Amino acid sequence: MFYNTLLLNAISWAREAGAVQLHYFRGNNLDIRTKLNDSDIVTAADKASERLLIGRILDAYPSHSILTEESGDIRHGNEYRWVIDPLDGTTNFSAGLPGFAVSIGIEHHGETIAGVVFAPYINELFHAVKGQGAFLNGSPVRHSAKTDIAGAVISTGYPVDKASGAEASNLDNIARVMPLVRGLRSLGAASLDLCYIAAGFLDGYWETNLHLWDVSAAMLILKEAGAECSRFRSDRNISIVAGTPVIHDRLRQLVS
Repeated sequence: MFYNTLLLNAISWAREAGAVQLHYFRGNNLDIRTKLNDSDIVTAADKASERLLIGRILDAYPSHSILTEESGDIRHGNEYRWVIDPLDGTTNFSAGLPGFAVSIGIEHHGETIAGVVFAPYINELFHAVKGQGAFLNGSPVRHSAKTDIAGAVISTGYPVDKASGAEASNLDNIARVMPLVRGLRSLGAASLDLCYIAAGFLDGYWETNLHLWDVSAAMLILKEAGAECSRFRSDRNISIVAGTPVIHDRLRQLVS
């Protein structure tokens, strides 16, 4: 099936991009630049990874469309589109923390049909093709069996515009959720949050003001692992709740 061929290429190219990132990681040549504000940054590794991925895709599939975090839309109109975050977790990466990943989602007629999330430093590669299940380093994964939020480990994040007021900061949701759960974490990379629910390492997650490149691949992986994900507000780009079926529903009641 062509979808599986696309997946194999995405896996290979994600590993190549990961190698580029490891070359820069904890080095002195990151060339950190700000974008929207001091919380929104880009590094030389983001740009080098993106150049590699765009080049590989256009060499193999010159008519395909691409959406990437740093370069935006490339070549509109084809039935296939690659949705890429070349380095998810740039703040972690720039600080020398290992929680970062390459994220590649592949759409066919607007539906994500394959996804790869690769965390190069810890060598964890998640993948899925629609209808074929979710995998971590080649082994099938499934969401946890947690149903009681009191025993759940939940993750969230902080949007880059968090300083613009209480509505944007996520602190109101944190105050509601934190007393009710076993643990609340912030991993700093949305693609990994979602994949860790798929693998049963986390039980739930929510975040506001994400973008398609953050979640395209990981949302497919999560759903193929039997977990659930939905949007909980429409005024903050992509704002999602995810988790095991029961934990997802409980979180939907708590966050706003």
